Amino acid sequence: EMCGNAIRCAAKYLFEHDLVIKEKIRVETLAGIRIPELIIENGRVTLVRVDMGEPRLERADVPMLGAPGRVVNEELDVDGGAYRITAVSMGNPHCIIFVPDVEAVSPARLGPRFETHPAFPRKTNVEFVQVLNRSEVNMRVWERGAGITMACGTGACAAGVASALNGYTGRLVSVHLSAGALLIEWVGDNHVYMTGPAEEVFSGEYPF
Repeated sequence: EMCGNAIRCAAKYLFEHDLVIKEKIRVETLAGIRIPELIIENGRVTLVRVDMGEPRLERADVPMLGAPGRVVNEELDVDGGAYRITAVSMGNPHCIIFVPDVEAVSPARLGPRFETHPAFPRKTNVEFVQVLNRSEVNMRVWERGAGITMACGTGACAAGVASALNGYTGRLVSVHLSAGALLIEWVGDNHVYMTGPAEEVFSGEYPF
């Protein structure tokens, strides 16, 4: 439906290649309109702050099967083991599992089990989250249909929301991923903002 990291990259590309002139633009995705705001220094985009919209917390909106209501710290049986999960949609489904140490978790082994669990009719992205303090968490991700990735923007947003819902953090949290950190803020109007860098790593031509 939508990729949060891609929105930051696209916004930077459009501005630095003179395809847009505004510092705040509207991007239409399959999950709805997202609004990136460019933070510029010396004519270059250093950070992008994206309004990622409102999290959807009702079970049916994730979507996840079961009784109506929010899924916060709910037990889910996976391969005979009981795990406490929180479910959040950021336009795509996320299953967040809080763990003592993300380095001790094997996303390659557990990720597919959660992704394809019958409770998630459209499958789900999976985030393993370790709380460091009231304003920082570590996260590892198994993306739906892609497997292990170094970062996931919507996953970081979902992890920030889930951390606040469970009382582990406030509504402003740094999410540390394998490829760097994203700042996630869940503000009073219920919108989630993601701030992070975007870097052009190569360019080329592809024949169509």
